[in-house]
Amino acid sequence: MGERPTAPNGIILFNYPVSPFGRRVSWYLALRGIGYALCEQPFIMPRPDLEKLGLKYRRIPILTIGRDVYLDTRLIIRKLEEKFPDGKLGSEKPEEVFVEKLLEKYMVEGPVFSMATGLVPAQMMNDAKVMEDRKGFCGRDWTRESLEQGRPECLVYVRNLFDFLETTILADGRKWILNSAKPSLADIEAIWPMDWLVGMEGAVPSHVVSEKHFPKVYAWIHRFRAALDEAQSAAPGTAVLDGDEAVNVILQSSFSEGTGTVDQNDGSGLKAGTEVELYPADWGSEHRDVGQLVALGPDEVTVEAKGTGGAGAGAAGLRIHGPRTGFRVTEMGGST
Repeated sequence: MGERPTAPNGIILFNYPVSPFGRRVSWYLALRGIGYALCEQPFIMPRPDLEKLGLKYRRIPILTIGRDVYLDTRLIIRKLEEKFPDGKLGSEKPEEVFVEKLLEKYMVEGPVFSMATGLVPAQMMNDAKVMEDRKGFCGRDWTRESLEQGRPECLVYVRNLFDFLETTILADGRKWILNSAKPSLADIEAIWPMDWLVGMEGAVPSHVVSEKHFPKVYAWIHRFRAALDEAQSAAPGTAVLDGDEAVNVILQSSFSEGTGTVDQNDGSGLKAGTEVELYPADWGSEHRDVGQLVALGPDEVTVEAKGTGGAGAGAAGLRIHGPRTGFRVTEMGGST
């Protein structure tokens, strides 16, 4: 018999290669040199590996540490900063933490990604299954016609985004957002939409956005990619698990953190032990995880659910963690 599959540091990243949000996490892990296991997922639904865990959440990436499941890259990165504090990428200076948080809110919680997806080349939408999947995810049409119709507005927005960085924080010729010696968390928070668009052939026409128009932004992207290549060369190799292996590793693990507490002053009025639904407030909101509420605070909600696959199926609980901002937690049978 071969060796039993394991996950370095207890971490499994469920991701697919072209996910712009997924690279936020894989970049972070590489720049930190944190070993992990990858369980690659299909680009569109269904995702049987996640179904085996009983997870309904459909966004990618998902990261697990032991039997704790973390949703949304904002929470995932914050947890990695907390659990692996030596050499973390985030700043300790309040004014720099402020910049990191503003960038996170602007790039993730604002309209940036919605506008960027509007520049996906129309020819990529020739697959009927992809169009139907993205329509179900986003709640809007993903046809060639709808993309072409919205493209001018998206181009204006994205050009202004490049110009914003070119003429403000990067205008003084600094290498990194916080003028640090190497890429920091602020760089990850800021760069991912631009890197995604620049790397997507046909997304932005060169007469609108190019290295000629925005030399400082492009130089920053090139530096970041070089730093990432160097970090990936030095980082431990990524273990690769198939779906069954990943599920078994998770369900045979322990929880990576305690249960936490429910804030009695939380505006929701929810109590510990209440059966609740947890789901995104915007895209993918029809996919809802159900469990008992075990922790609730200003920045995070945790529900405990039951796994449905792998070794110990039905007996090993999973704790699903989501951020408060951009997510809803509602009592089962209550209003949404």
